[in-house]
Amino acid sequence: MSEKLQKVLARAGLGSRRQLERWIEQGRVSVDGRTAQLGDRVTTDQKLMVDGKSVSTMLGNQSHVLLYHKPEGEICTRDDPAGRPTVFSNLAAPRDGRWVVVGRLDLNTAGLLLFTTHGELANRLMHPRYRVVREYAVRVLGQVDAADLKRLKKGVVLDDGPARFQRIEDTGGEGANHWYRVQLAEGRNREVRRMWEAVGARVSRLIRIRFGPVILPRSLHPGQSRELGRDEVEDLLKQVGLSNDRPDSNSSATRVSAASNPDEPRIRPHR
Repeated sequence: MSEKLQKVLARAGLGSRRQLERWIEQGRVSVDGRTAQLGDRVTTDQKLMVDGKSVSTMLGNQSHVLLYHKPEGEICTRDDPAGRPTVFSNLAAPRDGRWVVVGRLDLNTAGLLLFTTHGELANRLMHPRYRVVREYAVRVLGQVDAADLKRLKKGVVLDDGPARFQRIEDTGGEGANHWYRVQLAEGRNREVRRMWEAVGARVSRLIRIRFGPVILPRSLHPGQSRELGRDEVEDLLKQVGLSNDRPDSNSSATRVSAASNPDEPRIRPHR
């Protein structure tokens, strides 16, 4: 069975289909030693190269997704010149291709991080068009009143544009530290922290507990990972219109309540 060349390259984690179509037009891609043309289809026994380097094609519909519980202190790059630990250090190599990280968590943020061998899936999960919901448990230091929470839900202005939480739930706490659970449908750099700073509070701990339909299990400890099952991967594909490998068949995001999942992590306030 053959597939479109740009589709195969996207699944290999090289970029979005649109980007790869440009690479093909620019003559950067070859198939069996000849310069590829837009519209080419390829099979499993053909040799693909981009910029003179061989590509693992990973033909077929199998998409691997890994759920990783990122601890604080790891960075989301493959290598760090400063020698700091990276999220890739604890991951076993996939059976095919390479892991592509879905978004990032900053050095001091812990929690759910996804990796996939399906480049197009990774691109769509990160693209703001698909409005994939992220949920965080956040410990806030500072006084926050009802007016501040209303502002955060209505929208605050950051240096890269307006931002708002779709949902805020007060989960308790004592003294200066207080826990909230928040949801938003984008993933800008340090966005959650900057939003709280906009109302005069500071985030002292931040844990991502959900990404789309995937919830961080209580049983998965920091530094551990597990591969998602077929049904879980299918749920992710449906989120971004890739169900059954049919692009844009249904791009509406499924709203899943973390509270309805019995394996949801219970984040309790620190006393």
